[in-house]
Amino acid sequence: VQLQASGGGLVQAGGSLRLSCAASGGTISSYAMGWFRQAPGKEREFVAAISWRGGRTRYADSVKGRFTISRDNAKNTVYLQMNSLKPEDTAVYYCAALSEYSNLKYDYWGQGTEVTVSS
Repeated sequence: VQLQASGGGLVQAGGSLRLSCAASGGTISSYAMGWFRQAPGKEREFVAAISWRGGRTRYADSVKGRFTISRDNAKNTVYLQMNSLKPEDTAVYYCAALSEYSNLKYDYWGQGTEVTVSS
């Protein structure tokens, strides 16, 4: 399975972006999916995860209430709606197909999309 994130860009603080993660070469319908990010000079961190049917979601405390993860298995795509963006959200965002919803181990890792939030 190949994963490709898109939708990043430059946005002002308080703005919104919607990231997409499109899968090819296989289906992600049986995988929990996650979003991660890595800011310059910082370690990669977990952002959000969604179960394979979409019934369960979880978020990092830093994005809770502002970001929403969702999926459309028919389109083989996962989304991350990001609202009320802050400069500290600036990072490269990656999607991943998780081994399990409850942990952060992944089976497949995608190419990232860069998000820059200006103050």
